Amino acid sequence: MSDFAPTGLLQNPHAQSILASTGLRRLRIYPKARAMINASKTVILDCGDGHQLLGEYAAQSKRSKGLVTLIHGWEGSSQSSYMLSAGGTLFHAGYDVFRLNLRDHGPSHHLNRELFNSARLDEVIGAIKTIHQTYPHEWQFLAGFSLGGNFALRVAAKADEAGLSIRKTVGICPVVDPAKTMMALESGWWVYEKYFVRKWQKSLQKKIRLYPELGYKDNLLKLKTLREMNSYFIPNHTPFTSIEDYFKAYNIAGAALETLSSPTHIIATQDDPIILAEDFSRLATNEHLHIETKQYGGHCGFVKNYQLESWLDERLAELINLNRYPSGDPAKGAHSQ
Repeated sequence: MSDFAPTGLLQNPHAQSILASTGLRRLRIYPKARAMINASKTVILDCGDGHQLLGEYAAQSKRSKGLVTLIHGWEGSSQSSYMLSAGGTLFHAGYDVFRLNLRDHGPSHHLNRELFNSARLDEVIGAIKTIHQTYPHEWQFLAGFSLGGNFALRVAAKADEAGLSIRKTVGICPVVDPAKTMMALESGWWVYEKYFVRKWQKSLQKKIRLYPELGYKDNLLKLKTLREMNSYFIPNHTPFTSIEDYFKAYNIAGAALETLSSPTHIIATQDDPIILAEDFSRLATNEHLHIETKQYGGHCGFVKNYQLESWLDERLAELINLNRYPSGDPAKGAHSQ
């Protein structure tokens, strides 16, 4: 596998972070993802305790190599460009693909009355269990992007306790310390905070139209920053009384990943404008955890050339193939290293 070595403008972290999700790249992605999209069917998952999540399942017409479940980032969805790109690559490589929507992401706002928050790990574990039971495969894989990477790593750390068998988990630019990520959004290039404020407000507006009894419609109009939105919604619509307690609930620094019991791989960048590279040194030491850090790539970017092709998709397929075929025998479908 060649290293990720972008040139020129593609060494800029903001260019990487933005190009990965542009409409132009989506046009480039579609031909590769078309087979997966055409094979996909929408599925409502019973996650236990009356909760439901929405996803899209694409099965091979012939025998598959295994099932890869993908989890998007905050305010993304199963239809996000990076989800289609990675899913299309994995489907082309012979895997079934399940693209999971977190609560209130994608067209799923109607399924649950209560709002999404990042501490809702139990329902994601419940969703993964239902996926594995409904679509049994000998080889089950899990991968997530940004906040979805944080969820994937927490699921992997709870896998034994939950009775899940996951062959490998991959977290791409996962959120490690939510408080530091929020500070980076607030103090960094204003485009990122405005992007998430706009997306979150749009999602909350959709939710309040479905459930007006939640009662935040008038307050939402007054909230202009992520700090203001967190200060209102955390004490009023989560079990947490403070922002600090909420962020601690899904912080994976320290001991959170000590219980990992299966191969787990993190792909991160040194120039991520949202997730600080220094945070990865604070993760628990675990024989199953490997951290791969690239000099460039921005936040979930990894655009390798001006044709907007993704190095990340190739790397993700390689990591999963190598878990199936540790010898790296290309004749068996793995990439050589």
